[in-house]
Amino acid sequence: MHINVNEFSKPCECHLQHNIFVKDIIIEACALKKLPDLLSKTFDKEFDNSYDKISIICDDNTYEAAGKTVESLLTGSFLVKLSANNLHADNHGVESAESQLPNKTKLILAVGSGTIHDISRFLAHKYNIPFVSIPTAASVDGFVSTVAAMTWNGLKKTFPAVSPILVVADTNVFMNAPYRLTASGISDLLGKYTALTDWKIAHLVTGEYICNRVCELEYQALEEVCSCINDLRNASNYDNRLKAYEQLMYALLLSGLAMQMVGNSRPASGSEHHISHLWEMEVINPHINALHGEKVSIGLVLATHSYHKIKDAIRKNEFELISYQGMEHDLLKETFGAKGLYEGVLEENSIDPLQQIDLEHFKNSLTEIADIIDKLPTEEDLISLLTNAGCMKNMNEIGLDETLIPITLRLSPYVRNRLTMMRLLKLITVKVDK
Repeated sequence: MHINVNEFSKPCECHLQHNIFVKDIIIEACALKKLPDLLSKTFDKEFDNSYDKISIICDDNTYEAAGKTVESLLTGSFLVKLSANNLHADNHGVESAESQLPNKTKLILAVGSGTIHDISRFLAHKYNIPFVSIPTAASVDGFVSTVAAMTWNGLKKTFPAVSPILVVADTNVFMNAPYRLTASGISDLLGKYTALTDWKIAHLVTGEYICNRVCELEYQALEEVCSCINDLRNASNYDNRLKAYEQLMYALLLSGLAMQMVGNSRPASGSEHHISHLWEMEVINPHINALHGEKVSIGLVLATHSYHKIKDAIRKNEFELISYQGMEHDLLKETFGAKGLYEGVLEENSIDPLQQIDLEHFKNSLTEIADIIDKLPTEEDLISLLTNAGCMKNMNEIGLDETLIPITLRLSPYVRNRLTMMRLLKLITVKVDK
């Protein structure tokens, strides 16, 4: 499968120039064998038969999956092999990779999944050099992202970074990754249901920019992944399984291209991701051994439940509007402050998105908000879909107690300065019979 990336930068009715930075995307079996030719074509023969200025960044596991093959294909390239044990997209991971990166590096090859890619794109941006994406698992939708989602000194931050110039996704590699990684990728994609809901509601309430074409691309990615779930898990026929995995990788990259088109993660990240980021910051919970998509999956279930609950209350006129009292400083100081993150959270929220809300306009928009939420799958349908895909659904599956749900929903909107329905819930509540 060869994705024509030029299609995504065509003129759009939203009048924003959609810039696409990736030049070529190849998804096929044995794609790695074409790597030398693809590098020659993409970089105008700059690296023809001379690979000593190329650095391969991988970890112990991804080296075995594909790094070893890449190294053998590009004789003379330098290997930056990180320990997979406790490796994260954080300042420690960056420091470990950067300390091994030769000064003469002119091209980085990211051989891995989400963590390796975030570290690689961060370093590529820092040193103003290109990088190539070689996914080893269909586990995240951020392979072609232009930002790096990192944990920096305990605080979740999004850093400016760069998109890969080229993506070489070898189906024989990512199809044989542990299924847990594949399920994480499915979950990351399904999270677009609430992310798109949040974007549409923010546009309705504040006039925030939105692109219908980008939304349609994300919905196309959702359709792609939903249509191939059975074959991802159960196909006994090699060709059917191969096609399903290529479909999933295509959907993940499509979601990433949607982010490139608007220049940020708005189309792909909403309240479900903020919940995941909160748990990663470990201010209300201990460290949990869960993948990004697994946390997003549970965040999606929690957000969907909350959104349908408020939708039903709106429809039944069983709600009350709340006069906004500002950010919950005492709570933020008690929770984030305990880990020295209070000032960082205040900086992230220096412009409070709820301060711009016209309460009367918000009230008049509630019927339309309910209509938008109606397009979300029901909680029951969502759980059925996640079950069929082998994805996480409950907090206890990742080692968290369900008693943390109320504080999770209350704190998670502060993790990012982005208007979501979860944040708007601070202005509206379901009436409780006395």
